[in-house]
Amino acid sequence: MSAEPDQSPAPPLPAVLLEVWPVIVVGALGWLAATAAAFLVPSLENWRPVTVAGLGTGLLGTGIFVWQLAAARRGARGAQDGLETYLDPK
Repeated sequence: MSAEPDQSPAPPLPAVLLEVWPVIVVGALGWLAATAAAFLVPSLENWRPVTVAGLGTGLLGTGIFVWQLAAARRGARGAQDGLETYLDPK
């Protein structure tokens, strides 16, 4: 999709909004706090399966991201594209 001649392209996002690790950490801490609350507060007993599933899904997603990042770093052909911002400059 090309920009029309009378419109300038959108400015790039600030670098702080492109960082993935703060999002992962905040999400993990949120699920960890919810899980702790579900197991420590008796009235939140119904939350336990959901919070454990949230933690598990987060761990699985983070593991896949780290796996793809490692594959991109070593130059594997099947590695995900678009991880250039997370790779160390050579």
